[in-house]
Amino acid sequence: MSELPPCPKCACAYSYEDGPLLVCPECAHEWPAAAAAETGPVWRDANGAELADGDTVTVIKDLKVKGSSLVVKVGTKVKNIRLVEGDHDIDCRIDGVGAMQLKSEFVKKA
Repeated sequence: MSELPPCPKCACAYSYEDGPLLVCPECAHEWPAAAAAETGPVWRDANGAELADGDTVTVIKDLKVKGSSLVVKVGTKVKNIRLVEGDHDIDCRIDGVGAMQLKSEFVKKA
């Protein structure tokens, strides 16, 4: 069974198919199933703002760099991020640290 996307209007997870449309049982919103298939993954920061390639983000928590004694401090700005699929979904280069991957839950959009 394929998992259907949540309602784009109210975010209800119980959408269902009705012919070529997807329907939300809570708000009765209908949208084409083809539009749901075309959308790719969406990455969001700690505040829920949508992230895109090339954005500038700010680290919201001290992050230890694995295999090193370095720490990425709170408030560090990271420019020109690249979004990738996986557990760590941001590829970036941080001044003084180098190339690394971050989780989007530890950054906020600047």
